[in-house]
Amino acid sequence: MEKSFLTGIKKLFKSWAFVLLLILLLEVVVFATKNPKFLMPRVLFGSINDIISICIISLFVTFVMITGGIDIQAGSIVGLSSIVVGVSWQDAGLNIWIAVALAVLVAALCGALSGFFVAYCDVQPMVVTLGGSFLYTGIALLVSNLSATESYKGINGFPEAFTQISKYKFFDFLPSQVVIFIILAIIAYILLHKTKYGRKIFLVGVNRNAAEYSGINTRLITMSTYVLSAISASIAGIILTAYLGTAKSDLGTTFTLPIITAVVLGGTLSTGGKGSVVGTALAAVVIGVLKFGLPLCFDVSQQYLDIPVGLLLLVVVIGRSVFSNPKVTAKLHGRKK
Repeated sequence: MEKSFLTGIKKLFKSWAFVLLLILLLEVVVFATKNPKFLMPRVLFGSINDIISICIISLFVTFVMITGGIDIQAGSIVGLSSIVVGVSWQDAGLNIWIAVALAVLVAALCGALSGFFVAYCDVQPMVVTLGGSFLYTGIALLVSNLSATESYKGINGFPEAFTQISKYKFFDFLPSQVVIFIILAIIAYILLHKTKYGRKIFLVGVNRNAAEYSGINTRLITMSTYVLSAISASIAGIILTAYLGTAKSDLGTTFTLPIITAVVLGGTLSTGGKGSVVGTALAAVVIGVLKFGLPLCFDVSQQYLDIPVGLLLLVVVIGRSVFSNPKVTAKLHGRKK
């Protein structure tokens, strides 16, 4: 028992998640030293609304990328879910919670459609999800035109019970969005790392042919990951709509690159077969803290925040690639000897 515990501790220190945790701690130390207000719960949690959608979606995009796919349509599904909630509630007269359920169902169907073309028609995931991004953005605009409210204004006036999704605070300081993210992260972790379904996802990514010979329905597994990704995008869209108090078809249009960045930075290989929910969650928080801390502590303009995020991603990915190269590791071991 003691031996297995020590082995687990050693694995933790050698894991990529530990490196991300160190990066996160370094960010906190640097920003808190520069500006003590950074550590104030009110200030820190006040910034969570800007990144929570990306954090939620990236958890389940990890599933897609482990199978060797990619999902760049999640941002468009955020906007589609938002406008479906608004139009269903305001113009169709549906109960707000039925409208929410309808938005999740529509998103799941979108994910299933894209997943079907990837899994059963062998179309490249990049092509399918790029097409899906344009398609679902167009459908969102079409739905918004069904409303009596002009699309540029957005649909507002939602009931308080709905807006409380983003306004409620546990223990008077912990935003409900953070709790939702933690719950979804736990669900994603259990699904991916503690169930047969998760093991099948990894096997599909490592060797699809071997997975098929093992009796795994690789096509269904692949398609299901796109459905989960779409549902997570819908949940993010609903939370964002509740926070803003406005349903608009163009919500989430800038989410694609931060989502993919969080997943790749979290240790998921673009070629599939390797990834971690913990790594993705930590990477998403690292990006969020970086984007929050730089303007607050160093007066960096919002329009330049993609530069440090891009540099961080390049340094980490190139560094990891170099040190995982057998020739480099062999030289390092040779020097040690």
